[in-house]
Amino acid sequence: MSKFQTIPPKSGTAFRIKKGQFLQVLCPDGQQVSDMTAHNGHDLQECLSNGKTFDYEQSLRLTTGHMLYSNMSNPMLKLERDTCGVHDFLLAPCCSATMEHFYDIKGKHPSCLDNLFMALREYEIERWSIPTAFNIFMNVEIDEELSIRVEPPKAVAGDYVIFKAYMDLIIGLTACSAADSNGNGFKSIQYRILEDLDA
Repeated sequence: MSKFQTIPPKSGTAFRIKKGQFLQVLCPDGQQVSDMTAHNGHDLQECLSNGKTFDYEQSLRLTTGHMLYSNMSNPMLKLERDTCGVHDFLLAPCCSATMEHFYDIKGKHPSCLDNLFMALREYEIERWSIPTAFNIFMNVEIDEELSIRVEPPKAVAGDYVIFKAYMDLIIGLTACSAADSNGNGFKSIQYRILEDLDA
């Protein structure tokens, strides 16, 4: 696949990627977050881990050259190119409880957790096994007192990240549904799978 696929606002998708392939995630209109999860394509108990990644990379600022690790300490995805440089790996995917807590939205409302689950269940991935996502383009600031706050993404139109897969993976990917994460706007996300980094 070399043509960009579009994830509409407040929705998600899931797909397989093979070891050695590249995944490009594009912010076509700027200021839009994309939650990304990853599971081992042959063992669903192995999935993306923020804790292991912080442990091995010794940084909260993950960008070009950094590796994302699994809960079993194996390399999963490497950030090969990153035109934005600001992402988050602290906050869990938004859910109905998140929407009620932060936005006073009750009842059914699109959320990244629901959208990931609906897309990933095709691969028999249960809701409880969806890990903390790597929140592409999300801007989470930490102040001197270690309080955190979500600010509008720094990503501008055309910013992208390219990951290299270090194992066969099942990827979940969203166009985030939380207003604060996206500068109070909702836009699409695009992605494509590449066989070659310069394709």
